Amino acid sequence: MMGDRFEISVVGNNPHWAEERIDDAIAEINRVEKLLSAFSDDSTINQVNRNAGIKPVKTTGEIFRLIDRSLQISELTHGSFDITYSTADKDSIDLNDTPIKIASKTAVSYKNVVLDANAQTVFLEEKGMRIGFGANSKGYAADRAKYILQMQGVSSGVINAGGDLLTWGTQPDDEPWTIATADPAQKALPFANVEISNMAIATSVNAGKYTAILNKKYLSTINPKMGFPVSGIKSVSIMSPGAELADAMATPVMSIGINAGLYLINQLNQMACIIIDDHDRIYTSKDISIPN
Repeated sequence: MMGDRFEISVVGNNPHWAEERIDDAIAEINRVEKLLSAFSDDSTINQVNRNAGIKPVKTTGEIFRLIDRSLQISELTHGSFDITYSTADKDSIDLNDTPIKIASKTAVSYKNVVLDANAQTVFLEEKGMRIGFGANSKGYAADRAKYILQMQGVSSGVINAGGDLLTWGTQPDDEPWTIATADPAQKALPFANVEISNMAIATSVNAGKYTAILNKKYLSTINPKMGFPVSGIKSVSIMSPGAELADAMATPVMSIGINAGLYLINQLNQMACIIIDDHDRIYTSKDISIPN
């Protein structure tokens, strides 16, 4: 679903009841996927994109609030997170012949999105401008699935959305949910267990792939605004109460660097992060203690 693998686990005494609840969650994830699709002719997102530079488009309250939250995250990260892109963006090709988007200097930004809360409309100011939710749709779908499960009486569970985790309640033995944190290059050797009950954790990994640009080889993480590669960070894990926010913040923190990323997270309530650099050194925000 949504281009990724979802695994849903619920705690209960009746397997048949649990399976029905999981089916409800899957239906909600499919609903969100259709809602945020930019390919269906009748989707709201497609209508917003088609009318870029032409006129505002009235949206549903759900989509309007999601766009509004996305713009707030863009403001918070100074544009490192941005749901906007331009059809004029250029492609680069990595060594596996995979296109990688690198924004042109004239690329649009979140500042070109105009919201009218009273009319509940969205207007993209520039022609050729588009919005997409690839960076936070998976987290939003997980949050919605959790909400549906809780409304159906599921008091404990875990949603694994392509490796990003969202938990609530406790394990069947009443112990908190935990995750073993590891260096991406040594996944079998976790260095710490972190409690994540009633939290979400999302990880962005610099996979070590390379991109061919101007006859040079670069790590595959690209600064979304400047177009040059980011070095120094191997992985970033973000913890927050909701999967949407954790999902949205992981890549921006990797993009802005260790010091700026830690400073940003330390200013925010109920958020924490673990950063591993390319020398396997571990950095944590102020609310996390990693044992030696």
